Amino acid sequence: MKRLFSLRKYKKKSFDEDNDIEAEDEYVELDTDASESGSSKITVRPFNMEDFSDIKPVLDALREGYTICLVNIKQLKDKDIVELKRAINKLKKTCDAIEGDIAGFGDDYIIVAPSFAKIYRAGGTTSTIEE
Repeated sequence: MKRLFSLRKYKKKSFDEDNDIEAEDEYVELDTDASESGSSKITVRPFNMEDFSDIKPVLDALREGYTICLVNIKQLKDKDIVELKRAINKLKKTCDAIEGDIAGFGDDYIIVAPSFAKIYRAGGTTSTIEE
């Protein structure tokens, strides 16, 4: 299948039935290998947040655009609730900037997804993180 889309041109020879003149049609095949230069796979990646400074790798992964982040906030919640609120606000702002989606999952996890993904919320109830 990949050869079907390569960028090589070839000529198909046919004959004009009226004049027995050879006619040439050109076809262009597309190369699918050229689009595989970057990583286009989606990654679901877990993160542990023990301190506010642990938010940087989460934000970097979100900004790349190919990562859905599962953030365990239990340790930060037990340690400092003010820092947890600050971290969640930072995640929400980044999520809004990239037009992503953020939601709580149970008491100890937050799911943050880029713009290509939507987080399912059962029964029409919103479990979106509220300020």
